[in-house]
Amino acid sequence: MPQTQSRERLRPRFWERFPLHRLTPAEWEALCDGCGRCCLNKLEDADTGEIAFTRVACRLLDGDTCRCGNYPERKRLVPECVVLTPKNIGEIAYWMPPTCAYRLRHEGRRLAPWHPLVSGDPESVHRAGISVQGWTVPEYDVPEDEWEDHIIAEEP
Repeated sequence: MPQTQSRERLRPRFWERFPLHRLTPAEWEALCDGCGRCCLNKLEDADTGEIAFTRVACRLLDGDTCRCGNYPERKRLVPECVVLTPKNIGEIAYWMPPTCAYRLRHEGRRLAPWHPLVSGDPESVHRAGISVQGWTVPEYDVPEDEWEDHIIAEEP
């Protein structure tokens, strides 16, 4: 869930014009819609590979802003945090939320109208009800063996 500020200029409509592997670091970061869904803990069925999203959020997720509390140090603080890159998106896309811009672009699909790059408004993801704003439970409040009790009936 990128949130770095860069002085690098973004190319116009870069998300439509360039494949993921040709994005600049600033463009890659800007592709994140800020929904916070990728920071929900997920359970994977060992037999079917099916992914179940839970309301249980990474300990670094701010449930109000849907941003990482320490984005630059997230991998050090949460070793199981997966750092998404153009090189690993193909291996990771299946467990990203279906609305995720990285997943959509990897699959050759367009961004939704509520995506901040399309709407021009970083709050549009929240107004559209796509973000996890206000309804997550911090992982430090829920023992891992109780995560199943917090499975979301449908993908968020």
